[in-house]
Amino acid sequence: MIQGIVAWFGDPANWSGPSGVPQRVLEHLEYTGITLVIAAAIAIPLGLLVGHTGRVRSAVSVANSLRAVPSLGLLFAIALWLGPFIHGGLAFSVPSIIVLVLLAIPPILSGTYSGVDSVDPAARDAAIGMGMRGRQVLGRVELPIALPLLLSGLRSAALQVIATATIAAAVGLGGLGRYLIDGLANRDYNAMASGAIVVAVLALLVDLLFAGVERLVVSPGLTGRVERPRRRRGDGAAVETAPDGRAIATPGAADTP
Repeated sequence: MIQGIVAWFGDPANWSGPSGVPQRVLEHLEYTGITLVIAAAIAIPLGLLVGHTGRVRSAVSVANSLRAVPSLGLLFAIALWLGPFIHGGLAFSVPSIIVLVLLAIPPILSGTYSGVDSVDPAARDAAIGMGMRGRQVLGRVELPIALPLLLSGLRSAALQVIATATIAAAVGLGGLGRYLIDGLANRDYNAMASGAIVVAVLALLVDLLFAGVERLVVSPGLTGRVERPRRRRGDGAAVETAPDGRAIATPGAADTP
């Protein structure tokens, strides 16, 4: 099996043309990007609204319940329902995108809601005391603090979409799932295993990309990357500030025997 996988990756025919790995990866990323944009456009505003106002919290529970729906069964059901109304290539892509969006909404919605809901009430009160209105509190205080959990939800949704998009090839969608579906139909297990490896590598690279974006856009104060200031006492001992506000003194020159 390993030799067959190595031979498959070494075959130039698998790296060129409409069925080559680069083209399949681009198709997979296209479906993933479209899905995330649509899901984020729905879930992030709703999550901000629920977290900021505390209303319609049942929407989060309803969205999370979608995770229990079998992806393949939902895909076939929507494809059969929309099939008579859509023609051409859209008959394959639209049902798949709808299913992927439904699967991507729960983690993004939960992450956004949890991030806003976890904001310290004292921070909100301080913002209101400074004269900020509701939208300003949301945009300048709650959203920046909620950003780590929001991005975590997007990150989780991206990985789920990349993995689930492979089964969408069962209804004619392109992407890396073609290697698995076509390989199963032709009993080409080397192609199936190789396609699974490419999907895993792609998911890993996308996860690293989101980790880098999170490191760039999230305030260092929220991630703990900022070193706490140290000051010197009169005896030369360094004083650090603990997370709970206590002063911690480290021995200085005067304390050394």
